[in-house]
Amino acid sequence: QVQLVESGGGLVQAGGSLRLSCEASGRTFSSYSMGWFRQAPGKEREFVTTISTNGIVKYYADSVKGRFIISRDNAKNTVYLQMNSLKPEDTAAYYCSAALSPGATMRERGGDYWGQGTQVTVSS
Repeated sequence: QVQLVESGGGLVQAGGSLRLSCEASGRTFSSYSMGWFRQAPGKEREFVTTISTNGIVKYYADSVKGRFIISRDNAKNTVYLQMNSLKPEDTAAYYCSAALSPGATMRERGGDYWGQGTQVTVSS
């Protein structure tokens, strides 16, 4: 069982930056691929990015490639999402997720565990 708690969301102007954090409970954090997904009002949840257990393999949605960076600190049981050059279309609830499957699978199917989400709002 893994519990995930996100933080760092908020209101930011277009072009600005935010960093989301997701802290996981348990002693097996390093065994999980981690990822971020988002859901805008009236839309389905969508993949944003995933990172492998060792932090080397990363996948990004085309819509965020070059602007968002995922990273993890296994010593702190935490995964981060640095979001730069934010756009109004990035407005959504952002969810942290953990999976025992590889990032490529997680990208398609989502994770086994989910956080409660943190809201990101980008004003124009």
